[in-house]
Amino acid sequence: MKAFVSPLFSRGLLAALWLGLSPALLGQSGYPLPKPSAGLQAYARVAAIRVEVAPERAGWTYRVGEQVKFRVNVTADAQPLAGVTIRYQVGPEMLPAEEKSATTPTNAEPLLIEGGTLNEPGFIRCVVTLDVGGRSYRAVGTAGLSPGEILPTQTEPEDFDAFWAAAKAELAKVPMEARRTLLPERCTSTVDVYQVSLRDAGGRNSRIYGILCVPKGDGPFPAVLQVPGAGIRPYGGAIELAARGVITLEIGIHGIPVNLSNEVYDQLGAGALDWGSGGYPLIQLDSRENYYYRRVYLGCVRANDYLVSLPEFDGKNLLVMGGSQGGQLSIVTAALDPRVTALSAYYPAYCDVTGYLHGRAGGWPHMMRANEDGSPSLHATGPKLRTTSYYDVVNFARRLKVPGHYAWGYNDEICPPTSMYAAYNVITAPKQLLLALETGHVLPIPEQLAVEMAWIAAQLGLGDL
Repeated sequence: MKAFVSPLFSRGLLAALWLGLSPALLGQSGYPLPKPSAGLQAYARVAAIRVEVAPERAGWTYRVGEQVKFRVNVTADAQPLAGVTIRYQVGPEMLPAEEKSATTPTNAEPLLIEGGTLNEPGFIRCVVTLDVGGRSYRAVGTAGLSPGEILPTQTEPEDFDAFWAAAKAELAKVPMEARRTLLPERCTSTVDVYQVSLRDAGGRNSRIYGILCVPKGDGPFPAVLQVPGAGIRPYGGAIELAARGVITLEIGIHGIPVNLSNEVYDQLGAGALDWGSGGYPLIQLDSRENYYYRRVYLGCVRANDYLVSLPEFDGKNLLVMGGSQGGQLSIVTAALDPRVTALSAYYPAYCDVTGYLHGRAGGWPHMMRANEDGSPSLHATGPKLRTTSYYDVVNFARRLKVPGHYAWGYNDEICPPTSMYAAYNVITAPKQLLLALETGHVLPIPEQLAVEMAWIAAQLGLGDL
């Protein structure tokens, strides 16, 4: 006889896991439970534990020198869980901090934790962990102190513009040799979908691959280059956006087709591009001419070469967009390529990576962060530091001339807000920052996405997306 699992139960469990609200068997935990209502009858008890951490001040933002406090709430069944011991660390984001403990009050009031202050602009983060019923829970809250005044620590090479002008001139000499293959299984009644590959400046017939989506119809159409977050994976193409009347090209950056099986990318991630050894962001970091991201940055420009060559392109509207590494590439591409008319960047990576050498958080991929024993990073050396100055987003952000839409949250633990503000604050082009304070390094929440898509639609001269 097969066991029967209620669909309702399955959906409820999935929802709990999706929201990070793992059920805990509180009746066996030894912790006080919220008082049950009369008549509640059960042989055991489970509840969704919620741990919430937030700065005490609305808006989560202070001035330098002001004292920060964090409010911690621990609930079960949406009621305060009193007498629970929590562990916490509080200090400048991403930097080591002493672990302390505290007990939640018995009067249903939140626990208050002193966060201290900073003597220069930055962020203070409180990380709370809790063990209940054999399960561990974790939450973070982050306070900004004069974030609009954060400035980069990264140096700006005198020959920065000359270096990239020479690189683009080299790219211009490489024939595009575009190859386009229809993917019938992905096409829709309104969109034709192709895999494309283009020669780039990587040498040895190096190519960049992507998924091109072209609206069916007369056109002409605006174009969007979608640049990828970090990692190694296949791509499906921005078909839904193309259906709204936009040519889209979603590219990969690793010089391999983007429509292979997942096993191929998994093996690459475990082998040649192994994240365990630091991954591709460290490949030839000691050489500005041969660093991995040189081919990537120029590959984004080459992708634009292809987009503007399409007969369906309207000749004037070219937007680049992406999140995390894609946010990094969006800013870089818009700065390098004057054909770009707007950019949308979510939680951009590779911003002010040298922050760690100045006593504060630096950007992903954190190659300058000290080792766990406190010893300096092996990458904090002269040649490698010099290379990062040619690739750090802050030095491209200074050169932006087109409107940009940016978004992130204070609780990002991959791309720390200190690093992102360091880039954002030096942008002199028209800019809009959309904050969703409590979000971390996650896909845009629906409210963010709605604002972003409305902004993109306006930039491309479309109706509502």
